[in-house]
Amino acid sequence: MHLSVMLQETVDALAVQPGGCYIDGTLGSAGHAFEILKRAGATGRLLGIDRDPEALKRSKERLSDLPGTVCLAHGTHGALLRIAKEKGFEQVDGILLDLGVSSDQIDTPERGFSFRFDGPLDMRMDPTQGESAAELIAIQGEQELATLFWKLGEEKQSRRIAKAIVQARAGHAITTTAQLADLVSRAVGGKTGPRHPATRVFQALRMQVNHEVEELEAALEAGLALLKPQGRFAVITFESLTDRIVKQTFAEHVGKWQSLQQGGEAWIGSLPAAEKVTRHAVVPTEAELKMNPRARSAKLRVILRKE
Repeated sequence: MHLSVMLQETVDALAVQPGGCYIDGTLGSAGHAFEILKRAGATGRLLGIDRDPEALKRSKERLSDLPGTVCLAHGTHGALLRIAKEKGFEQVDGILLDLGVSSDQIDTPERGFSFRFDGPLDMRMDPTQGESAAELIAIQGEQELATLFWKLGEEKQSRRIAKAIVQARAGHAITTTAQLADLVSRAVGGKTGPRHPATRVFQALRMQVNHEVEELEAALEAGLALLKPQGRFAVITFESLTDRIVKQTFAEHVGKWQSLQQGGEAWIGSLPAAEKVTRHAVVPTEAELKMNPRARSAKLRVILRKE
């Protein structure tokens, strides 16, 4: 069962108003969307976007009994601007991105997201298109794999793991999650901490397969462009890399005042200008972590568009 992370904190920070217009760019099982639409009421409008067809089916059923207008779209949050314009959701009051992989995806072995279950090494959030993780590691060179694990997984032993993968695939294809998890574990000398040795490798592959960095960068700029003045943008991240991208992008639009040599000050930043709603990242409470340990790495950041 999927539990929406920081549900009340997120929807409160969006300051949802009756009759408002909102976009959930990573709809998932519609936990946040349900609460947003409930608060927006009968005259509220919600656009829900997800790349996973199964998620859209679940969400359609969950949202069907609520008042208000619901529009669901199959696509990625990287295409937020195009989809919003096509569906008539320009100049909205709030946007939400809840990044990462959902519990429904993790707990389905056939999707290949987790080393806790043996299944095909897939990891595609949209299983109808793109290359799987198995296909990716079958064709990437040793240096390419090492760079991938280092950049997207921040894996310190990336070179050793990449070498082990290339050596192993010379004998047989690596096609299952168990194969890869065991291979990584052996390459780094077994479990040495609270995390499984393959955690960062699986993260890196998932992010590469789904182009998560590129999708996020596009969605952040698109979201700011779509907001009305005083509209709010909330993003929940689960990795230090994606949190850093959100933090830096938001900081660029918040900008800063810089003293001029000739006197006075000038604002330096990217347009549209924004201001922070949350001064620092909001994290789950201890009570939430007891109910949902998977939320432990979540961080919420929110800004509003000034003009």
